[in-house]
Amino acid sequence: MSDSAGAVRGTWYDGRVSRPRSVLLVLQKTARGPRLLVQPLAAGTPPLEFSGAQVGWPERWSGRRAPQRLLVDLRDQGSVEIDGADAGAWQVAAEAAGVGGSLAEKMQTRWRVFIGVAIVAGAGLVAFYHWGTPWIATQLTRQVPLTWETAFAQQAMHDLDQALLRPSKLPAARQAELRARFDALARHVDAGMARYPGYAPPLALSFRSGLGPNAFALPGGTIVMTDALAELAAKQGDGEDALAGVFAHEMGHVVHRHTTRLVVEQAVLNVGFGLAIGDVSHVLSVGASALTGLAYRRGHEAKADCFAAKLMHK
Repeated sequence: MSDSAGAVRGTWYDGRVSRPRSVLLVLQKTARGPRLLVQPLAAGTPPLEFSGAQVGWPERWSGRRAPQRLLVDLRDQGSVEIDGADAGAWQVAAEAAGVGGSLAEKMQTRWRVFIGVAIVAGAGLVAFYHWGTPWIATQLTRQVPLTWETAFAQQAMHDLDQALLRPSKLPAARQAELRARFDALARHVDAGMARYPGYAPPLALSFRSGLGPNAFALPGGTIVMTDALAELAAKQGDGEDALAGVFAHEMGHVVHRHTTRLVVEQAVLNVGFGLAIGDVSHVLSVGASALTGLAYRRGHEAKADCFAAKLMHK
């Protein structure tokens, strides 16, 4: 119920005296934004004038959810309470005066705004996943010390030995032969092949059983080969050369720090999505057990192949 055009009745609690006062609220649109005039109904009392920045504007609402009362925060001058019967008139006057609601309010009251924000947020998350995360992970990986990678690899091997792997049963002579082939390749990995300047981890070959033919690289330079892979190579005519290619490929993963990058990317994604939804309480630290759930990207495999080809040529 408005007493006049653009005016809404309210009750003013100034915080200085206990008795509230009846007032008229007049909203005006100016070049500097909305302005609020608070006019006490008592005769001879001058109005109070507030700029838009001096007012804590009440949130807007949808037409089907009109509040029972509104509260206009006047900061040091107290607050004005508007009865629900006058809420509609207040909202009309506020819109006419150019009182802009927050994005959250618009999302709650306008489907088009909600859908638009959802589309933009979804596109942002996709872009963050495809381009932002790899770039951030690359920059962070440069700062990861080799000592952290070594400790991570030790913990990873401990976890894998407990869950999946068993001690190698290859004869000592066979292990020595394979290590000699491995070390011969490792001696040709020089600074010119480094993906990260100054990063030169010691490359070492380790043997395990318990899995089928396989080989994988851990951060910090440790490469694990299964007995089954060595046995398969021994049965094939060109198996030894193929093993050398496998060694070179896994060295490529080490030099490019692909496992470390995957761990860092997972951490970045956890933090990024946690911030996106406003809750980081679910963010979990990425430990050595995460290795079993990580898979190299297609681009990582291609880079490791290119590294292997270059190393084998040398």
